[in-house]
Amino acid sequence: MSHKRNRNVGIIGIGQTQYSSHREDVNQPEMINEAVRFALEDAGLTYDDIDCVVHGNMELFEMVHQPDLWHTIGTGAYGKDAYRVTTGGTTGATLVCAADNLVASGMYDIVLAVGFEKLQEGHTTGGITNMADPLWSRNLQTGALTGATAGAMIREFGEERARRAAMKLRIDMDKHAMLNPNSHRSFGLDYDQLDDLMENSPKLVGELRLIHMCSQSDGACAMIFASEEKAKELSDKPVWIRDHITIHREETFNLFGKEDAEREETTHRFAARKLFERNGIDNPVDYFDVFEMYDPSSWWGLDWLREFMLLEGDEHLKMVENDELKIGGRLPLNPSGGVVAANPIGATAMVRVAEAALQIRGDAGGHQIPSEVKHALASGFGGTLWTVLTMLEKDLDW
Repeated sequence: MSHKRNRNVGIIGIGQTQYSSHREDVNQPEMINEAVRFALEDAGLTYDDIDCVVHGNMELFEMVHQPDLWHTIGTGAYGKDAYRVTTGGTTGATLVCAADNLVASGMYDIVLAVGFEKLQEGHTTGGITNMADPLWSRNLQTGALTGATAGAMIREFGEERARRAAMKLRIDMDKHAMLNPNSHRSFGLDYDQLDDLMENSPKLVGELRLIHMCSQSDGACAMIFASEEKAKELSDKPVWIRDHITIHREETFNLFGKEDAEREETTHRFAARKLFERNGIDNPVDYFDVFEMYDPSSWWGLDWLREFMLLEGDEHLKMVENDELKIGGRLPLNPSGGVVAANPIGATAMVRVAEAALQIRGDAGGHQIPSEVKHALASGFGGTLWTVLTMLEKDLDW
């Protein structure tokens, strides 16, 4: 069954700050305003053209209640309709879904969405570890730090092959990040360092090492969404939102003590399968020209590639080993460098959509894919394995 929309929605403006460990030169509204001004300039609009503002971050992390009220001086939301969204790590992707729905519904013609995090002003790990019940959810008390995926992949594919594939993917992502001036972490890693990194990068949990893991970053991302009529009027190259899906199956709570049980369909695979089925996509690897994945660590990025692309066996490892995920490869993965390169949590999942849209427009700069990009996929992740997937298109021909 094809997916029907009330009216089409185009992305017409994108703005990002540079991402870093500390933005001590600005406060929160000032940092947000940088991204908003970039997005307005990109779209050729002013604040007066915006009908509605959608704001999002993990307010628990900065410990500021209802930050959207303070941030009005940065978002330009004064006197306008506004919404505040918080859904954990998926916040940025949920902002995109909310803005898209608000425009597609006919409520507004032009919506500005803003995601941000200024993580050095709060305590992210404290926030994460205290959100889970200390008795029933002890397995979640490490927050995003878990070595379970690494352990499972090592058992399935052998220690040497699994460890090498995860580290090679990490180096691939760093090479992409080196091309992106907004990156927070771009180290200049090279493949002759692979063995040394495998052995000597500090361990966090099991085979999850410090080099594998995303950081916490300061930064903001803003995007402007418009109805089809407005998008065609205002932009020479709008990027169209074809479809998006949000799935939350709470699989985390079903897997405890079931290591040897038959593997259930993960939330990621379930979401991808549903999204692709309703859009008639039989082979996502061949269909999509780029995939911006929310990859909190190289181990998860490697494992989730199989789930999102509906792969079987070791096909995902082979894609890494055969250089198919590099810029210019069969399916470029995270040309931006991904989440391991920058992680401003409330904006992180939105950055995936923004970067995918820039690839379609041909405006990604130094990390632009050399071949034409017509079809893009972006993922968001958070909470207890929430999943948001967004499909973007260059043309309205689906």
